[in-house]
Amino acid sequence: MIRIKLSDLLGKHKMNQKTLANLTKIRPATISKMYYEETKRLDISQLNSICQAFNCEISDLLEFIPDSKNDNTR
Repeated sequence: MIRIKLSDLLGKHKMNQKTLANLTKIRPATISKMYYEETKRLDISQLNSICQAFNCEISDLLEFIPDSKNDNTR
């Protein structure tokens, strides 16, 4: 599973979703879906904009968490 750590970054930088949307020119609804980890697809240009806004690496925004070995949902 991929975890989107946008809420962590916003908290760390004391920024709200609306400010990030204005800085990155990403729709507020898209930012909200990323914040709540409800998004199904990630756009590379959006990830680039967010990393530029926070001056961070992609690993600061995304985290891979291995699925449980007992998970047979494939």
